Amino acid sequence: MTPKKIPMRMCLGCGEMKPKRELIRVVKQPDGAICLDVTGKKSGRGAYICPQTECLEKAQKARRLEKTFSCQISGEVYAALRTAMQEAEGNQNG
Repeated sequence: MTPKKIPMRMCLGCGEMKPKRELIRVVKQPDGAICLDVTGKKSGRGAYICPQTECLEKAQKARRLEKTFSCQISGEVYAALRTAMQEAEGNQNG
């Protein structure tokens, strides 16, 4: 029996290919809302970022989420993503 293939995704921040489960999915939902998808099950266009805030900073600086989702993303959205990411980090460490 062959081992199960692990789905790999590229982080928008550091550009490294990593197993999908290690990354956080950012989703542009059909209504245009952008949010973190911890479950990986929300409908919409997805992009992946490492769970470190440095990767989010790099992605923001290079405007990679804007390019991926083909839309303008406000500072409030990045702030919300950063907060949600820090909460997720806290949950993993605690």
